[in-house]
Amino acid sequence: VSRTIKAVVSTQSTGENAYTLARYATICQQHGLVPIVEPEVLCDGTHTLERCQEVSERVFAAVYKACLDHNLYLEGSLLKPNMVTPGMQCPVKATPEQVACATVTALSRTVPPAVVGVTFLSGGQSEEAASQNLNAINNFGDKARKPWALSFSYGRALQASVLKAWQGKPENVPAAQNELRKRAYANHMACLGKYHGDIEGASAGDSLFIANHQY
Repeated sequence: VSRTIKAVVSTQSTGENAYTLARYATICQQHGLVPIVEPEVLCDGTHTLERCQEVSERVFAAVYKACLDHNLYLEGSLLKPNMVTPGMQCPVKATPEQVACATVTALSRTVPPAVVGVTFLSGGQSEEAASQNLNAINNFGDKARKPWALSFSYGRALQASVLKAWQGKPENVPAAQNELRKRAYANHMACLGKYHGDIEGASAGDSLFIANHQY
């Protein structure tokens, strides 16, 4: 996990985190598992879209340098990164198209084509924003710039409407299941670049950002 709050992101911390991720990934493969490599640049702060892209590129590049140093079999691994977005407290918001441009550019500069797939984390985005941004990413540019499958590995952005509908009550289980189906379908269509923002949810537009979230 990397923060963009400070003017300079520590080269040492970036390198240490990259080494740890690469070592974890190698251990997974040694035991017959497919590693999901998850370098996350947090969305806490007032940083701009451009600053997030700069830091993301530095982090992703360091991670894959470490993975290659550890002889990771790239074709047997997945990347789970953040999308490139402005900080949650940044006064200038980005459109899905701007997020897509910055994200694809960062990935194309740093992630080897041999990596099988990129499964984005939602990183505090609302359910709807996560779906809209994923859709824009899959629609951005041509296939040559995106040699990986671009999909999702969301937590909060799949659960918020489900939990709101459920409320821990057995009688609400069918409603909660319906919310999960709707959100899963929305993101399925976003992976195809065919999501039109026409699926509502109990918490679809709610911010899921948690300041200083602890992992």
